[in-house]
Amino acid sequence: MTHRSILLAAAAILCLPSSALAWGQLGHRTIGELADERISGKTRAEIELILGEEDLAEASTWADEQRSNPDAFWQKEAGPYHYVTVPESKTYGEVGAPAEGDALSALARFAATVRDRNASREEKALALRFIIHIVGDVHQPLHAGNGTDRGGNDVKVRWFGQETNLHSVWDSQMIEGQGLSFTEYTKWLGRQIEPAETIAWWEPNPEVWIGESTQIRDTIYPEASEGMPNLGYSYQYQHLATAELRLQQGGVRLAAYLDWLFAPNTGATQ
Repeated sequence: MTHRSILLAAAAILCLPSSALAWGQLGHRTIGELADERISGKTRAEIELILGEEDLAEASTWADEQRSNPDAFWQKEAGPYHYVTVPESKTYGEVGAPAEGDALSALARFAATVRDRNASREEKALALRFIIHIVGDVHQPLHAGNGTDRGGNDVKVRWFGQETNLHSVWDSQMIEGQGLSFTEYTKWLGRQIEPAETIAWWEPNPEVWIGESTQIRDTIYPEASEGMPNLGYSYQYQHLATAELRLQQGGVRLAAYLDWLFAPNTGATQ
């Protein structure tokens, strides 16, 4: 199958909107696997005490898989925990979390649960799985939305001729069009990460990640045109490297955050 055929087939399969599913399974699992290769031995042991044999790649998609769970937590509370809203020319520190919470407030809440000696293993497992997912979420630029278009869901586009929306292009269609499994993508992206980049990216503060996402977000909207923008090879050429960079950074940051989370005497939570 040619590269173009792979892209077209993926677009046909993935053309339906995924209103708040950052990266899809491929992206989240790639971030989880990249992190799994970089966490400390102590962190790995702490995670095993909570999740058993479940690795970070497997845990990374759980929070999306629970969206159909009829429990009130999933149906009435957890939705906003997948994204933040930062209007253009603002920072997260200036706007903060809304009353219903967001990804960053949830991250702090779940970190506290993981560290709570009185929390049950079940409570810690939910919290840890959500942490793994949230770190990936906020590295997707459209999960730091501007508050005007539901993180690009309202921006209708065609991707290689198939009707979809900008959010879905970034969640899944652009990276899944490469025709790689998450283990292949992890190997491909992981070997490109230089030691100096790991050091530079080793940042457990989520406000830094969100600031990066908002800066990228404002550069990825297609130019205004009559009718629905038709995105394809040119858009991919301009932005695929950025999407892959965010996967790489997400993997490094997830490792950094988990090492921070399980470090003794860490201090104030992020």
